Amino acid sequence: MLTKIKLKNFMSFRNETIIDVKATNYKFLSETNVYNGVLKGLLFVGANASGKTNAIKSILFLFMMLFSNENFNTTPFFCFFSSSDEMELEYTFNINNDQIVYGFSLTREGVVNKEYLEVNNRKMFYRIRTNAESKVTKRKNYDEQDIDNKTLFIRNIYFNTKFQGYPSLNKWFDFLSNSVYFNSVERNIVSNNKLLDTTKYIEEYGVDKINKFFKFFGFNQEIRYENKYQISKDLLAIIKDRKEIFLKKNNIDIWIPLFCESLGNQTLLNMLPVIFHTLENECILVIDEFSSAFHNELEELIVRYFMTNSKSSQLFIVSHSTNLLSNILLRPDQIYSINFDDEKGSLLKRFSSEGPRESQNLEKMYLSGVFNGLPNYKNTPNSSK
Repeated sequence: MLTKIKLKNFMSFRNETIIDVKATNYKFLSETNVYNGVLKGLLFVGANASGKTNAIKSILFLFMMLFSNENFNTTPFFCFFSSSDEMELEYTFNINNDQIVYGFSLTREGVVNKEYLEVNNRKMFYRIRTNAESKVTKRKNYDEQDIDNKTLFIRNIYFNTKFQGYPSLNKWFDFLSNSVYFNSVERNIVSNNKLLDTTKYIEEYGVDKINKFFKFFGFNQEIRYENKYQISKDLLAIIKDRKEIFLKKNNIDIWIPLFCESLGNQTLLNMLPVIFHTLENECILVIDEFSSAFHNELEELIVRYFMTNSKSSQLFIVSHSTNLLSNILLRPDQIYSINFDDEKGSLLKRFSSEGPRESQNLEKMYLSGVFNGLPNYKNTPNSSK
């Protein structure tokens, strides 16, 4: 599980910033929202353009650096208003009760300045530019003949050795490899698993699991994947050469193509395979714009479903829906507000830093300004002209 992120000069985070995922002393929701002292997820809230998406993109950035098969342009991930030429990121994990720390720094040209791996405070791999020392491979030293200056060398080590003899490191890389980024607005998926596209998922696994989810939670609808659908009581349409996803409300014998459905239903159908995958595999799910097109009740249902059914998988989400700020759903240590402070950039505030009690209303406290992260618009009826 991911326990901490440390970043500097990354997007809108100009100064060193720590995102802590370890559980604090709160006792409530410990059975569902915490595993082995680590939180099963975080929620980021704040004004538009405060840096919420940038916070979770620090996780996406690691996925891309490790698993992208294309030349990955790192320039857009640098802080544009910083004079520093170096971006620094460090990620801490708890895998099999071993503490794994992996970090690296890059120049604006994408050159890797530094890269390192530690297990339980023991250096296992250390790299400066194109020179490296390793304790996880038979070979101990590497140089410019072996190392591309713009590629993380740890991916080469994994693909060549699978960290043989180091089960925690092997499990750590599998944890990252299984992880997923999902953008609810664009319905875009970044994952090594090509079956998470809704159509491909249904072709591989069928519609039963999705329909069971709908039935269990009383959605009053079901889906089919066929090449024909009922347009009206007496008219059946046939699609040549392909199948489509159709949705039907209970007690209404009309099947509607998914592309004709509401934006919320389309987003949900695209999100469910990703959620199922994450719960079945120990990994991370990052969802940007989680509140897009969903009713408040549906948002709460999805968060509660994930926390209840996850063993050690984690959910990191960005949302503008303040109804999620509830001690019934999330603990104060699972929520961060983000405020953009001019040249300082994005600043984090963890709700638990204010010590709210279980009985207090987090939503009201946030909207009253206790946790920062609120827009500061002028409240006037006058025209802006």
